[in-house]
Amino acid sequence: MRVRLQDEEAQVAFGEALGQALAGQGRVYLSGDLGAGKTTLTRGILRAHGHRGAVKSPTYTLVEPYELGEWRLYHFDLYRLGDPEELEFIGARDLFEEDCLCLVEWPSRGEGWLPSPTLEIHLRLVEPGREAELIAGDARGEALLARLAERWPAAD
Repeated sequence: MRVRLQDEEAQVAFGEALGQALAGQGRVYLSGDLGAGKTTLTRGILRAHGHRGAVKSPTYTLVEPYELGEWRLYHFDLYRLGDPEELEFIGARDLFEEDCLCLVEWPSRGEGWLPSPTLEIHLRLVEPGREAELIAGDARGEALLARLAERWPAAD
């Protein structure tokens, strides 16, 4: 599935629709160049689960936890990760449970350590705005894309 996002507002709105479809569970891997909007999309996903505050990319801490009502969400930014084994040292394995939602920016930095994704999202700059390509990583991801296609038009 490929979608066009004309501006930041559309990107956050798409993130909210995605967050509703995710319903607090899964592993979403976000890739794209610096400034492509990975954290902006994450903000929308978090809003769908009730978060109204600022969302910063946890570049130095590697993970930012959010407990939002019944949901446990974890926002990872692996940009500065030196070695995927560092995730083991911070106890990240315990965070990738089935009843959590893990949003991972720069997943290629954790390759070989990270579990397989429910959904991969590749963001790229296109004028005006962004384009997001969504790829299911498993059967849950395929069902999620089908639900999302009902709510959001695909790009031509």
